[in-house]
Amino acid sequence: MLFQQLINGLMLGSVYALVALGYTMVYGVMKFINFAHGDVYMWGGFIGLFLARLLGGNYFLVLILTMILTGILGVLVERIAYKPLRKSPRLVVTTSALGMSIVLSNLALLLIGSETYPMPKILAVRQIHLGSFAVINTTQILVLVIAVILMFLLNWFVNHTRYGQAIRAASEDSETAGLMGISMDQVLLVTFFVGSALGGAAGLLVGTYYDAIYSTMGYAAGLKAFTAAILGGIGSIPGAMVGGLVLGVVENFAGAWIPNYRDGIAFIVMILVLLFKPGGLFNANIYQKRV
Repeated sequence: MLFQQLINGLMLGSVYALVALGYTMVYGVMKFINFAHGDVYMWGGFIGLFLARLLGGNYFLVLILTMILTGILGVLVERIAYKPLRKSPRLVVTTSALGMSIVLSNLALLLIGSETYPMPKILAVRQIHLGSFAVINTTQILVLVIAVILMFLLNWFVNHTRYGQAIRAASEDSETAGLMGISMDQVLLVTFFVGSALGGAAGLLVGTYYDAIYSTMGYAAGLKAFTAAILGGIGSIPGAMVGGLVLGVVENFAGAWIPNYRDGIAFIVMILVLLFKPGGLFNANIYQKRV
């Protein structure tokens, strides 16, 4: 029972981590929370659903195209809702983020409806028995492996590429970075593209695992991922990864023994961490420490 819940929690937590990374990347550069990120995650699920029906069984092509299209959606969100307000007070930008979240969720209701859509069966599901301790299926393995690969790719991108160095410099001091020739416009474009692409991948992975895509799935997932980002230390990439995994494991163990309080316990853990360690588990600047 314990081992099984640990496996399920790591799978769920890896998805939370992918979405939390989008929150923490934007916060690191712009110092505000992109509350529309959960809805970008939701649109990633629908884009993946459409591509899966269109392209058939090529799952990795569906994943790549989903990430590209949701990355473009994230860039559009930044250009429409945030770029005109860059020099405005943070409260104004936060209000704009909440408004964009409402627009994206209601647009999904208008265009797609409130029904729950199953994902096409583009992967064969087989169960693998890990002795007498637990059972894991191929879909869980796929979700976990893809999530871990994406997190390591993000770590490589941030620490070993030109744009990653520019993002780290901008997160430390945007004014000085601008004086050194770094284009904040390009930095924000890349940041929103990468963060939204990870959120879109998470939407597709969750839709694949639960075999369900619906227009309100972004709300709860966005809150959980935001919680994971705070738990790990908002602004820390390693913190977002670890916070997502911790939250997924805690939530699964809580759901196994006291299912009616599953969500509540996850948030209680976050509150306790903030009470005793206000900076989260990783109290560090967003890109200053490597994984």
